[in-house]
Amino acid sequence: MDIQFKLCTLSDLISLAQLAKSTFVEAFEKDNDPKDFQTYLKKAFSEQQVEQELKNENSFFYFAFLDHELVGYFKLNQSNAQTDVYADNTMELERIYVVPEHQNKKIGTILLNRAIAIAKEKQKQYIWLGVWQKNVRAIDFYEKHDFKKFDTHPYFIGSDVQTDWLMRKEL
Repeated sequence: MDIQFKLCTLSDLISLAQLAKSTFVEAFEKDNDPKDFQTYLKKAFSEQQVEQELKNENSFFYFAFLDHELVGYFKLNQSNAQTDVYADNTMELERIYVVPEHQNKKIGTILLNRAIAIAKEKQKQYIWLGVWQKNVRAIDFYEKHDFKKFDTHPYFIGSDVQTDWLMRKEL
């Protein structure tokens, strides 16, 4: 499968904001309180918020295309753009999503491997991420790719405090 990657720029703002919001809704809306979820969406996926993230020199969004069709994206953070670990020798995989109609085709593995390759290219010692403790499918996916739990942190969806596992993979 020939997945092509494109580093996102400000010219991708609208497409990125729409994709980020739609994939998050697809993944988590059913498991959250509607009011809290809508509050979170308005804050986390507004064009203004995504623009601010795109402008951060330590954050990198990548689109993934299959036959010129946008099938997913991921976001990497380094240095002070990371959400929990702020070491220069680490990289955070903050988001990784595949659009619903292309799930279960191994595209997530391809995206994850590309994120890992970028972290290696940038000479990081490990890559880490946060994953909702109730997202057993995602946890299994990361464990299959040698990520290990090393901590937890609170994650707020509106006023709902959830627990994310922090997982990392040595590079």
